[in-house]
Amino acid sequence: MRLTRHANYRFVVAGMAFVAVFAAIGLGRFGYSAILPSMKTALGLSGAVAGSLNSWNQVGYTIMVMVGGILASRFGARVVVTVGLVVTAGGMLLTGVASGLALIFAGRLITGVGNAMVLAPSIALMAAWFEPRRLGTASGVVPAGSSFALIMVGPVVPRVIAAGGDAGWRWAWYFFAATTLAIAVLAFAVSRDRPYSQRHVPAGTVRWSDIARITRSKRAWHLGFVYLCYGFAFLLFFTYFQQRLRDLGYSANTAGILFLILGAGGTLAMTWGRVSDSIGRGRTLAMVLTLGAACSVVFALWHSLIALAVAGGVFGLCGLSVPGLFGAACGDHFGARQAAASLGFVTAFMGIGQILGPYLGGALEDLSGSLTVSYLVSAGVFVVGAVAALLLRDRRPVSR
Repeated sequence: MRLTRHANYRFVVAGMAFVAVFAAIGLGRFGYSAILPSMKTALGLSGAVAGSLNSWNQVGYTIMVMVGGILASRFGARVVVTVGLVVTAGGMLLTGVASGLALIFAGRLITGVGNAMVLAPSIALMAAWFEPRRLGTASGVVPAGSSFALIMVGPVVPRVIAAGGDAGWRWAWYFFAATTLAIAVLAFAVSRDRPYSQRHVPAGTVRWSDIARITRSKRAWHLGFVYLCYGFAFLLFFTYFQQRLRDLGYSANTAGILFLILGAGGTLAMTWGRVSDSIGRGRTLAMVLTLGAACSVVFALWHSLIALAVAGGVFGLCGLSVPGLFGAACGDHFGARQAAASLGFVTAFMGIGQILGPYLGGALEDLSGSLTVSYLVSAGVFVVGAVAALLLRDRRPVSR
């Protein structure tokens, strides 16, 4: 196809990666927060169990995330992302049809496996298509796809649930699954692993020596720790976003509108990639994580609708930019060939944090009777991550 030979086809590839993340992360992972209140009521779940359902998503994610990066280096991001979207759709469908907790846990686990095959390869793919001076911007565009999903999820999911009656939460999962499967077909048709001009250049798969270099790298472990802090604090905040609003006395429609505001803020998150191209990844991450801490404090201590709406928008603006910043940081240090595998390695730390965050948040809710303590813990972990990020040295290459 002639279009794939054009130099600007890189923007098509970036757009397709944006849409893939919209489905896998925006619907598969973040959509859970919108469905959670109805699921929790229909199934009579405790706070800890509700949180652990999302933690099982992260178990699947963590199991697969590093493997997904290696597979993308071996078979290409196009194939791995397509398969990941199909697996994600299957996990959503199983979550919807499940008649008991065991199958719902399995559905969330499978969804997490699919998520891991989409996010890291999609972000790492940008290192093959964009030069270093634009890598942060391009890598920031891809995870913003999840923000676009939030804009749709906020107003749409409550209507789907209401139309479905007692089984409305199931129909929401069916809707997500069908949308994701359609996007999988589109991804295979549109995406490409590298520019047409490099079609005769051997791709160069990741070797065991490359994996050893990544796992021994102090830089990778440092990035991993910061990512763990982010994963813990971010998903704790996000999982209970709508429930916190409901607990404070706001209606489902109001909570949905604030969810939309959060998503709208996330559509601007790609601007942090451009900032990082100018001032460095570490300082940008520190700024973003500090803003995340401030938003968590607002949700813990303030009940004003205006304050909560502003915090939600700012949280979307800062929190949803982080995966792209880590993708750019890995591309800077490890190069295009090892970008997917290195991002997979550091993302495994994030997965561990996201396993622990929702569960601990729910357990603290059960113990204290509210989510106030949970959000204060989220703020504290954000601060720890921000301090660690400030210690990251800038590794952006001056030229390719």
